[in-house]
Amino acid sequence: MILKEFFPVGPLQCNCILIACDETNEAIVIDPGDDAEKILDIAKSLDVQIKKILHTHAHFDHIGATKAIHEATNAIRYLHESDLFMYQNVAMQGSLFGITVEDPGEVEEFLQDQQEISFGNCSCQTIHTPGHSPGSCCFMFKEAKLLSSGDTLFQQSIGRTDLWGGDLEQLKSSIREKLYCLPEDTLVIPGHGPTTEISFEKINNSFVPEKDVF
Repeated sequence: MILKEFFPVGPLQCNCILIACDETNEAIVIDPGDDAEKILDIAKSLDVQIKKILHTHAHFDHIGATKAIHEATNAIRYLHESDLFMYQNVAMQGSLFGITVEDPGEVEEFLQDQQEISFGNCSCQTIHTPGHSPGSCCFMFKEAKLLSSGDTLFQQSIGRTDLWGGDLEQLKSSIREKLYCLPEDTLVIPGHGPTTEISFEKINNSFVPEKDVF
C-alpha cells in the first residue's frame, strides 16, 4: 500500500510529491524544487523517512531543494544522465529567471528507462519520456495507478519545448507511445497545476490528441 502527498513549492509552484510505503514508512520525494523545510516538515508529520530523491528532469524549479533534502536525510539522488548538463548548470538556469538556486550536489544514480525503484515494500517504474528535456522521466506506481508526469504531460497541456534540449515531436511521441498506453484510470500528478487522468487527456488534450487529425 502507498501513502501519497503532493504540494506546490517555490516561486514557480512545482508540484513536489512525497510517496511512502505505509508498511515500512520508507519514502521517496519527487522533484523537491524548493522549500526544503516545508518538505521535511511534511515528511515528519507523516512519520516517514525519505530514502530516495527522484527527479523528473533537471530544470531549476524541480531541483532547488535537492541538496538540503539530501543533507538532512542522506537520501540517494536519481536523475537521467541526459539531463546532467542542466543539473550541473542550475545556477545559470536560475539566473535567467532572476532566481538564486543552490547547487544540488552529486547524482548518486542515473535513471534508466524501465528501471524499478523500490522503497520499503513498494516500487515505481521509470519511464524515459524525452521531449521537454532530453532526460525527462515519468514515474509509474502500478499498484496505486498513479503517474508522476513531471513537465511532460499537464492537464490539457504539455511541457515547453523551447528550453534547453526540448523537442516537440519527441515530446508528442513520448506521450502517445509511453503514457497514453497506461491504464486509462491512472491518476496523473504533473509537475505543475492540477491532477488529471490518462483517459481524460487522450480525449481532451488538444496539444497531443491520441491520434493526429489531418
